[in-house]
Amino acid sequence: MENSGVLLVISAPSGAGKLTLLNEVRARKVDQIVTTVSATTRPPRTGEQEGIDYYFLERSVFEARRDRGEFVEWAEVHGNLYGTLNDELDRCLDTGKDVILELDVQGMQNLRRQRDDVVSIFLMPPSLEELERRLRSRGTDDNEVIELRLKNARHEIAERHAFDYIVVNDKIESAASDMEAIIRAERCRAERQP
Repeated sequence: MENSGVLLVISAPSGAGKLTLLNEVRARKVDQIVTTVSATTRPPRTGEQEGIDYYFLERSVFEARRDRGEFVEWAEVHGNLYGTLNDELDRCLDTGKDVILELDVQGMQNLRRQRDDVVSIFLMPPSLEELERRLRSRGTDDNEVIELRLKNARHEIAERHAFDYIVVNDKIESAASDMEAIIRAERCRAERQP
C-alpha cells in the first residue's frame, strides 16, 4: 500500500531565496512533487488559465466558501483574497506525491491548527546582512520598502523555532539537498507507514 504524500509548508522572509529553492527542489523531484492551485479574487492576467494558474472566484463566492470552512488557509493580500481549498489540497495529497505550500508564519500556524500532518520548514538567509544585500540587488524596491521587508524579516526569523525544520539558504545546492533529506525523512516516519 502506497503512502499518501507529505504536506510541507515552507516560510521565509522576503529575499531569503524561497522561489529559487523551490524551483531547484521541484526540478530535482519533478515526478514526486505536486503543486496545489490556489483560489483568488483577483482578475486573471493575460495568459492565465482557470484551474491551472488559479481558481478565479468572485469575492462573494470566495467569502461564502471561506465562511463554510472550505479553505485550509486564506489571506488578504493587496486587497485580493487568496487561499487553498481543502478539496484541492486533498486531491493533491491523494496522488501520493508531496505537496509544498508557501505560507507566511501566521498561515503555517493556522494550517497546523487545522491539520496534524503538516511538516513545516523555515528558510533562513545566511545573515541579515546577506538578506539586505539580496533585497537591494534585486533593484525592484525603494529604500522604504526594503527597510519594511527587513523589519518584517526580523519578526519572521524570531518565529523560526515554531517550525519543525530550519534550512539555511547559503548555497542553493546544499539548501535543496537539505529539503530533499527532510522529504525523505518524513516519508520514512513510522507513523506514516500503512
